[in-house]
Amino acid sequence: METKYIFVTGGVVSSLGKGIISSSLACLLKARGYRVTIQKFDPYINIDPGTLNPYEHGECYVTVDGHEADLDLGHYERFTNIQTTRANNVTTGRIYQSVIDKERRGDYLGKTVQIIPHITDEIKRNVMALGKTGNFDFIITEIGGTVGDIESLPFLEAVRQLRWELDKDCLCIHLTYVPYIRAAKELKTKPTQHSVKELQRLGIQPDVLVLRTEHEIPATTLKKIAQFCNVSPDGVVQSVDAPSIYKVPLMMHAQGLDQIVLHKVGIAPIGDPDLGSWRKFLDLMDSATEKVTIGLVGKYVELQDAYKSINEALFQAATYCGRKLDLRYIHSEKVTPDNVDSQLEGMDGVVIAPGFGQRGIEGKFVALEWCRTHDVPTFGICLGMQCMVIEFARNVLGLTEANSTEMAPNTPDNVIDLMEDQKSIHNMGGTMRLGAYDCRLTEGSRAAKAYGKTEVSERHRHRFEFNNEYRARFEEAGMKCVGENPATHLVEVVELPDHRWFIGTQYHPEYSSTVLSPSPLFLDFMKASIEYQASKKQ
Repeated sequence: METKYIFVTGGVVSSLGKGIISSSLACLLKARGYRVTIQKFDPYINIDPGTLNPYEHGECYVTVDGHEADLDLGHYERFTNIQTTRANNVTTGRIYQSVIDKERRGDYLGKTVQIIPHITDEIKRNVMALGKTGNFDFIITEIGGTVGDIESLPFLEAVRQLRWELDKDCLCIHLTYVPYIRAAKELKTKPTQHSVKELQRLGIQPDVLVLRTEHEIPATTLKKIAQFCNVSPDGVVQSVDAPSIYKVPLMMHAQGLDQIVLHKVGIAPIGDPDLGSWRKFLDLMDSATEKVTIGLVGKYVELQDAYKSINEALFQAATYCGRKLDLRYIHSEKVTPDNVDSQLEGMDGVVIAPGFGQRGIEGKFVALEWCRTHDVPTFGICLGMQCMVIEFARNVLGLTEANSTEMAPNTPDNVIDLMEDQKSIHNMGGTMRLGAYDCRLTEGSRAAKAYGKTEVSERHRHRFEFNNEYRARFEEAGMKCVGENPATHLVEVVELPDHRWFIGTQYHPEYSSTVLSPSPLFLDFMKASIEYQASKKQ
C-alpha cells in the first residue's frame, strides 16, 4: 500500500496532549498490523533540545542513534514499542540550518532563498523522508505549538501543500480544548470553532476533531461542533480526562478513532486491533491494591516532566510487579545530614536521578551514604551512578576530597573524569556521548541476572566517566565494576554485591522501557524494593 500521512495539529491552548493522541493512534494502527512511526516537528529555533534547561523544556529524550529529542518521542516509543531515530524529531533550527547549508554550497544556483518555497520544501522533504524508506504504512506527524503561533506558520503551510499533493493519502487531525465554565455550568464550543477557523484560514480543513475536555460532551454539542467546523459528525471524537495516559488508546478505540482514520484514507477496517497485551497491562494496573514507595532524589523534582522517562519506567515496573507506585519526590538541595532520616525513612527503594552541574550534588551524597549504610535498594542513573562512586570513595576508600572534575576541576582524586574524546570539544550542543552503546556485564552479577544475559545495549547522555585508574581500589573495597563497554573499557555499571540492591548505571535504561517491554533493570529494582518492604514488616 501507498504510505499514508497523518498530521496532528493543536489549537486553543498548549499541552493538550497531541503526543498522547498521536501515540494512541499509532498504538491502535500497529495493533491492527500496520507498520507505523511518529515524528515530531518543533517550531523552536534550537537545533535540538540538548542545551535547553529542563525548566524550559522538561526531559531531553535520547534516540538510539544519538539524537537529543523532544520528550514526546519517549511517549511514541512507550506506546508503540518501536525505536525512534534522528529522523523522528525535526526543529525549525534544523530546517533553517539545512537550507542555509544548501545555500552556502550553491545548491540554489544563486536564487533568493525564501520561506516559500525553500523552507517549506525542506519541511516537506523531512516529513516524507521516513515514508520514502518503504518501511512504514502510516507516518504520523505531530506539529508542535498551537495554531495561530507565528513560529508554526511555515510548518502549517507545508502541511497545506502536502494535503493537495498527497490527496487521499493524507489527512489532518486537529486537537482542541472544550472548556467547562463552572459558573454557567456549560461546555463552551466557541474556542474550538475559532481554532478550526484559524486552521481553515491557513488553507487546512481538518478531517477529524479530537476534543479535550474534563466533562463528557453531549451528542447535541458534538453535532453542533461538526456542523460549525465543516467536519462530518463521525469525525468528531472526545478525549475526556483519563486516570492514566495508558488508557487513552482504549478510549480512542471505543470511539472508533482508528476506524475513522482508516475509512478516511480509503482503507476498510477488518476486525479489531490486537490489544491483548495492552489490556493485560491495564488489568494489572487496575487490580493493584498494595503500594510500593520509591523516593526520587534530584534537583528538578518540582517539574513533572524533568524525569518523565524514569517516572514511567518506575510505573511500568511497579505495575508488572502487581503494585501501585507511590513516587515521592525528594529535592536534593534540601537533603542534609540533619534531616536525611526524615527525608528517606519509609522509602522501599531510592533512585538517584541524572543531571548536570554542582547544584544539589551534596544532597545526593548524603542520601547515598544513608541508603548504603541502611541497606536500602538504591538505583543511580548517569550522574546518580557517578555520585555513588564519589560517595563510596569519600566514605569507604577514605579519599575525603574525591570528586568529579565536572564539579571540582582541581580535585586531588578525580574518581570521575572528563572522557578523553570530550577534552577537545568546546561546543555544548549535540557533542556528548549520545545514543546506544554496547555493554558487557560480568557473569553472575546482579545486573546480569536482571537482564538474563551479559551482552546489552543501552542509551547514553554524558561527558564524564569512571576513572579506571581507581578501579582496582574500588573493587578491593567491595564496589564491583560489573559492566563495561567492550571497545573502550569504559565502566558502565557498578554494584555492591553485599547489599540488597545497590546498582549504578552510566547509561539511561529508562529510555528503552516501554509498556510492552519494561526495562529488566527497573523490574529487578522494583522486585528488590518490594522484598525490602516485606522484610520491614517482619
